[in-house]
Amino acid sequence: MISTMIANVRFFVNGQWESPEREMHPVTNPATGNVIAQVPYAADADVDRAVRAAHDAYLQWRDVPVVDRVQPLYKFKDLLEKHASELAHTLSAENGKTLDDAKAEVRRGIQMVEVACGMPTLMMGDSLENVARGIDSHTIRQPLGVCVGITPFNFPCMVPMWMYPFAIACGNSFILKPSEKVPLTPNLAAGLMVDAGLPAGVMNVIHGGKSAVDALMKHPLVRAVSFVGSTPVAKYIYATSAAEGKRVQALGGAKNHLVVMPDANIEKSVEAIMSSAFGAAGERCLAGSVLVPVGSAAGPLLEALLEKCRALRIGPPHDPSTGMGPLVTADHCKRVESYIEKGVAEGATALCDGRDQKKSSGFYLGPTVFDNVTPDMTIAKEEIFGPVLSVIRVETLDDAINLVNSCPFGNTTTIYTSDGKSAREYATRIEVGMVGVNMAVAAPMAFFPFSGWKQSFFGDLHAHGKDAVGFYTEQKTIMTRWF
Repeated sequence: MISTMIANVRFFVNGQWESPEREMHPVTNPATGNVIAQVPYAADADVDRAVRAAHDAYLQWRDVPVVDRVQPLYKFKDLLEKHASELAHTLSAENGKTLDDAKAEVRRGIQMVEVACGMPTLMMGDSLENVARGIDSHTIRQPLGVCVGITPFNFPCMVPMWMYPFAIACGNSFILKPSEKVPLTPNLAAGLMVDAGLPAGVMNVIHGGKSAVDALMKHPLVRAVSFVGSTPVAKYIYATSAAEGKRVQALGGAKNHLVVMPDANIEKSVEAIMSSAFGAAGERCLAGSVLVPVGSAAGPLLEALLEKCRALRIGPPHDPSTGMGPLVTADHCKRVESYIEKGVAEGATALCDGRDQKKSSGFYLGPTVFDNVTPDMTIAKEEIFGPVLSVIRVETLDDAINLVNSCPFGNTTTIYTSDGKSAREYATRIEVGMVGVNMAVAAPMAFFPFSGWKQSFFGDLHAHGKDAVGFYTEQKTIMTRWF
């Protein structure tokens, strides 16, 4: 478990841990509100030094055969397995997730590394003999250079691993700038990469705020930028990086709808809805935030859902009996409370109010369920990123599809039904990148892309899966004739 002493977070640049003399910013334990670490913010000179070190390392790393490049990743995967409990406890301490949630996140991160270890196959090109008489053609994939990852607070282990294992296996070097709210988990994982034998400069970690991000995006030696966060920031990252001529994938926010048909299995559906809406305190871009009961489904669904909400235990994330832990910071907790206030002010009916479960210490809110929500209400339109579920009742499946398709976001959605025709029609017609049928969270495995649509994604190639290989490489076509 993480020490109770206040830790000084360090940078990792060119194979060395650094403790720069900078103003330090607090990192809090969401369960107690206590400061557990202090993190320095990178200056422009720190960014420049890290990028140049990464570029120098890339010039050597790109020439290492791919079968040799993945060998440190095999060792890294083994070290992640051995340190999974330590990672989960660290993650829980700085993020507030229950230990079960934290362990599941670490497992998902490990799966990313497992897939990246298959890069000798994943990077293969195509070939064709005699494209014209005596001429053969084939394609190869080559690395880009220095790649950057800017990652959010809600998945400090998994989301960075959407990026750097793939980038590094493809032959690039990498600089990670994780959320300043949760720097401990990314640093711990980076230390394991060092232990796995990765050459100096191939993997680097710096910390900071907007100025560090701007410096990374504008540095001439940075070739690609990956981002996960809110839609306004994703738009900014995309526009700024693209204007600098860089390859960009920017994953934004969401407003995810859970559609429940009258023929759904209510008990199983409610279990899944609870996990979707209130797992990780709703701080997930795949969290269900709008519940759409169709026709007669509303009555029994809400009755069963409220019973589960009342039984959900809110408490310290390390307690095995806890069903939901705190939100990440005091400011974020206040932000979510402000949305609850807006819901009440705009006329929605609070069937249960999470503010009733606030505690004297820590950043706690219980589950909130609003009924009689209309599509024009703030809580129905904006990403809340907390344990707030808005219920919009509709009469037909067509109504549900039209409601979801009118949403500017397109990250994920799930339909709960026992009817294959309804499920197929919904999955076919819905304008959303990830669709679940009777799922809690339709999160794709590492070998499939995280394929958000509309305002949930800016770019072309998505995170992980085959898209990651395309994103972190340039494709070259070679035509050959011999006389």
